[in-house]
Amino acid sequence: MKKHHILKALEFGRLEWRKHALERMLMRGISRFAVKEAIRNGDVIEMYPDDKPFESVLLVHFMNDKPLHVVVSFDKAEEMLYVITAYIPDRKHFEADYRTRRKHD
Repeated sequence: MKKHHILKALEFGRLEWRKHALERMLMRGISRFAVKEAIRNGDVIEMYPDDKPFESVLLVHFMNDKPLHVVVSFDKAEEMLYVITAYIPDRKHFEADYRTRRKHD
């Protein structure tokens, strides 16, 4: 999945919010605006090409120096972007840069 596909879908309003994502965002106090900003300006830090039904990516974006992770998937045939989840990463699972997953023994 290319970042320009993500941006094009966002620009043309081809974005669908999964129920799970909206529930988790509400629970975590994460706004739709923050998620859209993360999609628009974030960096892809992990790619999941084997995810089903569509490949997905993990994005990181910093708003006011606070990290936000967003997972989106993209349906190439329909040119539709799906928000799968959004969360505030923690140091238990990520290094201080919030881009690198910690290795667990």
